[in-house]
Amino acid sequence: MNKYILALDQGTTSSRAIVFNHSGRPVASAQKEFTQIYPKPGWVEHDPEEIWSTQAGVATEVLALAGLKSSDVAGIGITNQRETTLVWNRLTGKPVYNAIVWQDRRTADYCDQLKSEGADSLILERTGLIVDAYFSATKIKWILDNVSGARELAARGELAFGTVDSWLVWNLTRGKLHITDVSNASRSMVFNIHTLEWDKELLGIFDIPESMLPVVKSSSEIYGSTEGQFSSEIPVAGIAGDQQAALFGQMCIEPGMVKNTYGTGCFMMMNIGNKPIASKSRLLTTVAWKIGNETRYAFEGSIFIAGAVVQWLRDSLGVIAKSADVEALAARVSDSDGVYFVPAFAGLGAPYWNQHARGTIVGITRGSTTAHIARAALDSIAFQTLEVLQAMEKDSGIDIRELRVDGGATVNNSLMQFQADLLQASVIRPEITETTAVGAAYLAGLATGYWKNMDELSKQWQIERTFVPVMPQDRTETLIRGWKRAIKAAEAWAEE
Repeated sequence: MNKYILALDQGTTSSRAIVFNHSGRPVASAQKEFTQIYPKPGWVEHDPEEIWSTQAGVATEVLALAGLKSSDVAGIGITNQRETTLVWNRLTGKPVYNAIVWQDRRTADYCDQLKSEGADSLILERTGLIVDAYFSATKIKWILDNVSGARELAARGELAFGTVDSWLVWNLTRGKLHITDVSNASRSMVFNIHTLEWDKELLGIFDIPESMLPVVKSSSEIYGSTEGQFSSEIPVAGIAGDQQAALFGQMCIEPGMVKNTYGTGCFMMMNIGNKPIASKSRLLTTVAWKIGNETRYAFEGSIFIAGAVVQWLRDSLGVIAKSADVEALAARVSDSDGVYFVPAFAGLGAPYWNQHARGTIVGITRGSTTAHIARAALDSIAFQTLEVLQAMEKDSGIDIRELRVDGGATVNNSLMQFQADLLQASVIRPEITETTAVGAAYLAGLATGYWKNMDELSKQWQIERTFVPVMPQDRTETLIRGWKRAIKAAEAWAEE
């Protein structure tokens, strides 16, 4: 196989492109950060044109770095930050407003209203999602209600909604394709995960015209080809939201297998097989992927702030110069000395779903230093992960003995060790931690026949290091009790 697969990985803070060879190894990668826009407290936006220009730029750049022509690429796989909502004019291709990012909380009060009206049980039953400002539907409604002329344009069928995958495909194909895949659609709060179709009743609740919505496809098929972006056409053949792509890239293809991605947020997913299961612990039930006629479902626990807590130490507190410095700062102390940091900057995700909670640091004494705060910040990532894992065990009835991990923060060995200690389970880091991009590449490669089947892909997944628990269990239990108290403090602050 002298061809390659190109993965486009459009994330919350940067756009990346990675070229993979036939053994699933990255050959070259390019990455560009883009602007985070904070118009008001709790509001987070991106410029859609900048999302596209950075993604298109790194796609061209990575082929040059790898010394490849577009004719050397067998297919493009796309993975993306999910729930982030874009609305654009079908005729001009121009956005009518900035992209409203998944972290954005501007619709929190409207979500409270939906709950008070009792719409949450219908939404949960149809979509597997908890009513929260995190998902796309309330963001679409906000744009229609607040952007001048948007409702009129939508009524005439002239507006298109899409998550980031739809926007990239629209631009890659010069407006020929307005599509999404089942994994991204399942994060919109208007997609029925049982019928795998847009839900007319939910669209009515949110007052969203169906004409705005993309056509829903499987996660692995040849959707069409690029137009004009490259010197020759390349098939666009795989799409999955970033967390589902990581689950696939980690080869968690059997029910009960779990992965956790440590990125801006933390997202834990468990493969639950080919039927959706309702969670009793306020986890989300979501579509993992659809390949051919087979749909796989997953439980997901979303932690809104993980790696972002390190960025906060860097950008807002200025206690580190670059993110990588946090490990050394935290290592100056043996533990956090009773300091707990609940990084609820954007509310608390699973299993609390308290959108009004705010960040809290407790247990500070005169002897507390920046090292203790850095340590507590890192610890918070592991504590939040523990709570989601416990919820998954409870809902699935499966005792989870291993967690496959990926994402930026997994390079931090002390954090991964602390994670294994808290979970009292093995934490397994694969050789290739770019599993989100790997998953997108695999989906595209299966569709184009670049890889034959799942067996061929499973053989490529290799362990780099396994972390096993070494901390005495009574010590972990004491630490966990302290964390629960810190959560109570964060929730108490949110009460009027």
